Amino acid sequence: MKGVVLAIVLTSFLIGCCSTGLATPPVVPPVQYEQFCENQKISGTGVIDVSTSIIDKKIALEYYNVMSGDGDLELDQEHAYSQNADKLRRTVNSVNDGKKSNLNLFENTKLTYSGTTPLVGAKYLNSKKFYGGIGAEVQEMFAVTEMEKDQTSFFVSTTPYNPPCTTPEKLIENLKDAGRDTDAVASLMGNNPAHLIGIETKNTFNGTWGTDAKWHQIFYKDIKAHEMFTGQFEAEKTLKFHENPVPEKIHAACEGIDC
Repeated sequence: MKGVVLAIVLTSFLIGCCSTGLATPPVVPPVQYEQFCENQKISGTGVIDVSTSIIDKKIALEYYNVMSGDGDLELDQEHAYSQNADKLRRTVNSVNDGKKSNLNLFENTKLTYSGTTPLVGAKYLNSKKFYGGIGAEVQEMFAVTEMEKDQTSFFVSTTPYNPPCTTPEKLIENLKDAGRDTDAVASLMGNNPAHLIGIETKNTFNGTWGTDAKWHQIFYKDIKAHEMFTGQFEAEKTLKFHENPVPEKIHAACEGIDC
């Protein structure tokens, strides 16, 4: 009997949480913010072993990028990461009408590879729900003997570091008051599109290449997109998840009574 009562109470609690919770607000950037930058141009023949990972619980970021092979390689790559998105401004074609945007992570890779040993790689970008993100994931996988690729990855989850006429901590309430007034929201957020996660890619390859993307919120949302190709292909693709940064209260059906 106690088990049945506990199950009923737990179910009521979960339903109440789902009904009265807020939509995911942008993350407030820390005062003592951190940055990481890497630029490299490499050309040659031989063994390739490249790996970059960036995990930051303060801004709900989880990023991995790995690649290994043995062949001819030309690589022009940039990694830029900043907890203060105001300090990292880049142009992404599918974001902010192609104007410069404030981002927490920007990665661009221009790559040419040819070899009898396949170049094997994977990329994973996650706005981790547990740390305050929106729970969206984008990943790429490939094993190719030939590839030409131009790819951009982007991520932002934070409020502006110095929003106009307010503070990052008070901005969440100001966004809530703005509600459906998109002009007011735009003036508060400026060039910061939080929450945003995605990739843009153009590539030609011989081998296997594919992408997976998903956005899941328990009892509420489940979006999945999967593609995998083996052979000789040309691909041009954009994968992007974006959530309006305005928090929203969902009223419970039993609001106003003792439930």
